[in-house]
Amino acid sequence: MVEPVPSHRGGFVRFSATCYRHPVADDITAYDAVEGYAGRLSVRPGDKVTLHVRCTTPTFDVTVHRWGARRELVWEQHGLQGVAHDIPADADANGCGWPVAVTIPIPHHWQTGFHHVTFTAPGAPADRAVGHAGFVVRASEPPRCGSGRILLVLATNTYNAYNTWGGCSLYTGGHQVSFRRPWGRGLVVRPFTERDDRKARPTRWGEEPDVDGEIYQRYRFDHGLPGFMGSTGWYTYERRFVEWAERHGHHLDMAVSSDLDDDSSILAGYDLVLGVGHDEYWTGAERDVVEQHVASGGSYASFSGNTMFWQVRFVDGGDAMVCHKYRAHLADPVIGTADERSMSGMWADPVVDRPEVAFLGGGSAYGLYSRFGRATARGSGAFTVMRDSHWLFEGTELRYGDLLGARDGVVGYETVGCRLQLDHHQLPIAAPDSGAPDGLEIVATAPSSNLAMGEYPSSIAALDDQGDLEFVALRLYGRIDNDSIARVRHGNAVMAVGRPFGPSGGEVVTIGTTDWVFGLADDPAVGQVTENVLRHCGANV
Repeated sequence: MVEPVPSHRGGFVRFSATCYRHPVADDITAYDAVEGYAGRLSVRPGDKVTLHVRCTTPTFDVTVHRWGARRELVWEQHGLQGVAHDIPADADANGCGWPVAVTIPIPHHWQTGFHHVTFTAPGAPADRAVGHAGFVVRASEPPRCGSGRILLVLATNTYNAYNTWGGCSLYTGGHQVSFRRPWGRGLVVRPFTERDDRKARPTRWGEEPDVDGEIYQRYRFDHGLPGFMGSTGWYTYERRFVEWAERHGHHLDMAVSSDLDDDSSILAGYDLVLGVGHDEYWTGAERDVVEQHVASGGSYASFSGNTMFWQVRFVDGGDAMVCHKYRAHLADPVIGTADERSMSGMWADPVVDRPEVAFLGGGSAYGLYSRFGRATARGSGAFTVMRDSHWLFEGTELRYGDLLGARDGVVGYETVGCRLQLDHHQLPIAAPDSGAPDGLEIVATAPSSNLAMGEYPSSIAALDDQGDLEFVALRLYGRIDNDSIARVRHGNAVMAVGRPFGPSGGEVVTIGTTDWVFGLADDPAVGQVTENVLRHCGANV
């Protein structure tokens, strides 16, 4: 098998003279005059966070804003000495190793939330004078059981997987990626556009879909942004959820992916744990902690697509993350050992044998893409309501067959789906061989599909020898032929509610699409469904 370089999600772009407009494009490393990263992505009040900065001008400034319903300046320092540190050749895999440039004490009165760090290099060209980083401040006190507290876990593992700063990402030839390097342009903040920075751009009346991603490419070239910036990151996903939640009076505690790996008690006392946007990469310990939370009666809600698709491992004391992805069954050194179930490949792979559908009620093996490339390119962008009497739809006035989220294309880019069949009322249920929890309630669906070679947007390169469609067919059915391809070709994104650990455990609510958050600002029904999830799962709202 040919090494899968580059990949389709966030991979290299086939440049053309007609669309290339900006000198940085995908080679983002050291383009900006000032760049930096936080030494830790998550801190508590009373801790300190270090910033590690490379700057080519004599001085730089730093501001820190808490980013919620509004941006609040909480710390700043000016006239810091700039040092143009070397960039190691293996920075992508092993980090930059830059010394501490700034230490920020975290006072006890700081609120939990995402904190946006802005570096500014006075005297640098305007389009190269600003860099961005970020960190999370966790809650000052753990919650009391039954207090209705909500924990939002930022998908920072996925941020890291897509980040090409310093060389390779997991999509462009790497199998180890470091957390100790700057985040790429556009991940934290970028110029606003209604639709042009979306991988699954919704259409308006009279428009044709942007099947080949040309509008997306024009936007990013105009602003000097890497291809992955629409696939992950604070600005794309969690920001939208947090802004909506705080404007509607919801308090969210916050953590990052690796916090679940570091602290097995982190979810104690929370009624509801949330994943939002694109939460694709999970360690075994992270999954264990979340599943134990639900088994003990807590709730988990996933407003995310492509969720829990790849198992990863942390190395170097948690400074880096390993995932062999499409070659895991061939290249991961744990294969053939007693630890081979920790293989850094699909959770649904027979070697790992822990498909995400068993917990979430949906997975990407049977429904990965919607309105991306040639996967349901002219789909509605909405969930079709099936069980209109379900508590998820209370207060929405939605009825059977109605479309939920069509204007904003809330079903888009990447999804999670389930093998379905119809019950005697002609309503969808999980197929007996789906692997979904018993009694799973499928309340809404939308067609989605895996993609084969030649079906991805032409502006983005796919795997050299196969696409996701062929890969999933091979790993799940042991062959690539017409039958195995057909089994994983036709999928269905789902909104589903289940109890994976039976009646004594808690509920898992899956709204199986990355782009749900794009409907929160303007679609009352999308907002109401989200409110219903928070209220039903015991959150104090």
